[in-house]
This record gives sequence, C-alpha cells and structure tokens, in this order.
Amino acid sequence: MRKIIIAGNWKMYKTIKDGQELVVALRRDLYQIENIDIVVCPPFTLLAYLADALETSNIKIGAQNVYWQEEGAFTGEVSSKMLLDVGCSYVIIGHSERRQFFGETNETVNKKIKAALKNGLIPIICVGETLVEREAGETFKVLEDHVRNGLVDISTDDALKIIIAYEPVWAIGTGRTASPQQAQEAHKYIRGLLVKIFNEDVASQIRIQYGGSVKPENTEELMKQPDVDGALVGGASLKADSFTEIVKKAGEVVK
Repeated sequence: MRKIIIAGNWKMYKTIKDGQELVVALRRDLYQIENIDIVVCPPFTLLAYLADALETSNIKIGAQNVYWQEEGAFTGEVSSKMLLDVGCSYVIIGHSERRQFFGETNETVNKKIKAALKNGLIPIICVGETLVEREAGETFKVLEDHVRNGLVDISTDDALKIIIAYEPVWAIGTGRTASPQQAQEAHKYIRGLLVKIFNEDVASQIRIQYGGSVKPENTEELMKQPDVDGALVGGASLKADSFTEIVKKAGEVVK
C-alpha cells in the first residue's frame, strides 16, 4: 500500500521569522498524524533554521531545487550534499516554474534526479502540461516526454525512491483545479508509463502526487482516486490552518 505524502511548496515566500512561526503551528497541529508523510519545502534561506525546529517532529524538510554537481565554481547553485548538511530529506526537481522561468529541461531534470539519489535525497519530480497543450489534446504526449526523458538511466532500485508530482500547469496558482477524474486519468497514464519503463511491481509502489490549486475543499475527493497518492501544495501550504486541514483530510482517506 502506498502511503500518502503531502508536501508544501512555499516558493519564494516567508522570512525566517515567518517560517518559524508557521512550522511551530504545524508541529502543534499535526503531531498526532502518523499515516501521512508530511514535508515542507521552504526557500534555501530558511532550511537550516526550520530543520532544527522540526528535528524531532513528524514533519520533514525539502528543498525547492538542487544542482547536479557536487561542488565547484557554480555561483548561486546549491548541491545535494549541502542540502543534506542542513537537514533536507526531499528536493523538488523540475517544477514548471523552473522550466518556464529558468530554462529547466528534461536533461537537467535527469541530472538533478541522479545527483539527489546518489546523495540520499528523495526527489519529487514534477511533470505536467500547459493549458495550450491540454486544449490541443497533447496532455499524454507531454507526460510521456517528461516522464521518459526525466527518468533516463534510473535503475529500478532508485525508481522505488522517487516521487512524481503531476502538476497541470494551467491549474498552478490559478484557482483552477483538475477534476478528480482528470487527475486520476493523468495519474493512471503516468503509472502505465512507469510499468513500461520499469515493471509493474515497481510502478505499483511509486507514489504520484497531484499539484495544482490543492485546497481543503478538494483534498478528499482527489485523495480518493486510486492512483493519486498525495499532493504537492502551493499557496495553501503558506497558512497553518489550510495546510493542516489538507493533511488531516488526506489522512481520513484510506487507500
């Protein structure tokens, strides 16, 4: 049985003080949750502070990006070893905003996945189509491109460590959400791709999150879908009450 995972992507929000206040509230409100993996992904500047604040809690820390080199003259970049050093367990790779604004490609995503796995980080790999691509009937084509090319030369053993996040770009930060049926259709297709890339046993164990305007009101129906194994939450993860409610509603859904 795949354990539901709820991760909050804080993007470029929160000062250290704001972030500490938020995780104190989350730790207080979510300490009894055992059947959900809970992750928060703040900006780089907050990682070490929040890792300390959450050290003995049931909430893990993730980063929003990573570079594929171990070290070197790469101004502005952060390596997997550095993320581990400050207490990270997870890292988001290939988010659509990274693709859109910073030139992320399937090739760089693949390199980052390999670097993260090599150093013991769990990669949350983002895939998904734009509104133009969906309206053109190219959703599955885009998903195949992202999944197959992002996972080039990933072993079956390493595949069991990854998480995939399906994020329809047209639903990120827009208030529009894929219907539970649309989410399930995409997740089922992704799982089918994983069967072809690896095998049925491996595909059945890989968790696939949904991301795109996830909020308390739609969490339960999304989590009830057979191939939806959690959520990558954006705006709703920036407030303790909404993120807490999402986690608790997800915890009520037994797969």
